[in-house]
Amino acid sequence: MEELVGRWWHQAITKVTRLDHPAAAVQLQDMQKAIGIFFRAAGGPAALRFAPASRQAVGGQRHWLQKLAGSGQRADTAQLEPDVLALPATLAVFDDAQLNRDLYLWLAMLSACFESSGDWIRDNLRATLAALAQFPGFATRYQALLQAHLAQRPKLNRLSGAAAQAEIAVQSALTGQVAIELRCQPHEVAAVWLWLSARTSPASDRPAGQKSAEAKQQATALKDQQRRRTQATSHEKSRHALVLPFRAEALMSWSEMVHVNRSTDDEEDGNALNAANDMDKLSVAPDGQTLASRVKFDLDLPSSSADDTPVGTGVSLPEWDYRRAVLQPAHCLVQVMQAQHCAPFVPPVALRLTARRLRRRLEVLRDAPRAVHGQESGDDLDLDAWVRFHPDQLDAATPCSDTPPIYTRRARLDRSLATLLLADLSLSTDAYATPQARVIDVIRDALFVFGEALHAAGDPFAIWGFSSVRRQHVRMQHLKTFDECWGNDSRARVGAVKPGYYTRMGAAIRHATLQLAERPERKRLLMLLTDGKPNDLDVYEGRYGLEDTRQAVREAHAAGLIPFCVTIDEKAHDYLPMLFGQNGYAMVRQPQDLVRQLTQAWATLSRR
Repeated sequence: MEELVGRWWHQAITKVTRLDHPAAAVQLQDMQKAIGIFFRAAGGPAALRFAPASRQAVGGQRHWLQKLAGSGQRADTAQLEPDVLALPATLAVFDDAQLNRDLYLWLAMLSACFESSGDWIRDNLRATLAALAQFPGFATRYQALLQAHLAQRPKLNRLSGAAAQAEIAVQSALTGQVAIELRCQPHEVAAVWLWLSARTSPASDRPAGQKSAEAKQQATALKDQQRRRTQATSHEKSRHALVLPFRAEALMSWSEMVHVNRSTDDEEDGNALNAANDMDKLSVAPDGQTLASRVKFDLDLPSSSADDTPVGTGVSLPEWDYRRAVLQPAHCLVQVMQAQHCAPFVPPVALRLTARRLRRRLEVLRDAPRAVHGQESGDDLDLDAWVRFHPDQLDAATPCSDTPPIYTRRARLDRSLATLLLADLSLSTDAYATPQARVIDVIRDALFVFGEALHAAGDPFAIWGFSSVRRQHVRMQHLKTFDECWGNDSRARVGAVKPGYYTRMGAAIRHATLQLAERPERKRLLMLLTDGKPNDLDVYEGRYGLEDTRQAVREAHAAGLIPFCVTIDEKAHDYLPMLFGQNGYAMVRQPQDLVRQLTQAWATLSRR
């Protein structure tokens, strides 16, 4: 009863002291696409990801009700970190929803122009001037945001001492008066929603193996999505050899005779989340009992007798280091592997029916007439050709043509197309995609149907799988090459695929690019099938892995290939547009639809 009354009182007094406007709230997830467009247009790094901001300590004057409720001490203001732009998950600062939407866009432009020098006020002032100079059309909206925010700032006549001096400095900078000395920190004044704070230090220097294993193994955690800052620290256990410990808890007491349910060290602490919310930073210290140490034996390479058979001596490939902006030559060793003693693959009846249906569809597609663009006569107008032709006609120096090539017509042509399908066989594919099937089972079915369908289409194709264990052991699983026919051996190798290790995606794409670059076909498709981000045991995670994969995709484009990604990752929208472009990927929301959508994506790309 006491806890029930306490929760009711806390909710009631907190609601009374709220200063935001829930009716005009705008969500970050609804604005993320527009924020990304503004941020990239302002010159922001393409690999920087967006995330909800953590609550940080702020100052300023508080009402006596806020002091009673313990509120008004923290705010989720915008924060810029080396790899993350953290924005408020919900903006309800103003009573007008349009102002809250404009605030999101303004923070995106400001962060793209922000350069940290350690002086919070002057850094934001310089970024503000740069953003307004780059987007002069946003000046009217910014003035509306500024006036609305200044109306919410604390009154100077109600402050005194250091708080008054800090508030004077902030308001002077907001209004453009920079003659006075401007020195203060975000925690000394009330939240400045039009500015952001910068963090230049990296998150934490945990061992790479620990980070990779934690990324792959989704352990049981609190159902809380709030982002928090951390600081690395060391936990030293002091031991004194000459001190005899006295364990008072070992003595029996009256309470030990009472049958109550006491928590143990293995049970969750119900107050852990509340304690984390009350802290500005969480200290993270390695204790030697990490998840990585418990599963390390599963991640080591198997013995040669139990492992797949290596084919050849391996290929050395470069890798992109975005921190130094250099392509490191011969940085990765790619080894082709082939499964040994593959049993014949017998697909289920339902899968054979699906393959037969899709094979018939591609047979019809193979014989269907295709659109030929840029023709002098045809059935329809070619809009792309018209857009290119019309500006040339406005130029007086360009001779006019009576038969401009601005039409499209349909004709039966000999198709020149080669396809390489690259499948992610990392450890994460061992998870269950549906209650009945794992991710690797869904991928196996998709590879089988893809091979059956492309074999019916008659176009040359290859199928490879990949996984990795650091940069010196990138495994390319041989399933079918361009020189092999799709038969029982290829089907058996597809049926024998199994979860591997990690996902060094850049090296796999470069290996596939080398194979496709040797093909004589006019159109060459590089299709990637994956279930998550690039990841490996060493530095290959986070922005490093994303930047290397992005560079590998650029190299594929430069070689004349058409890269395309099909993924079942629910969070693919956060990083795949940066890697493959807005139209360079397809997300499968239901894993059981992967078989159909993979073949449909190929059919769409082959007609372009």
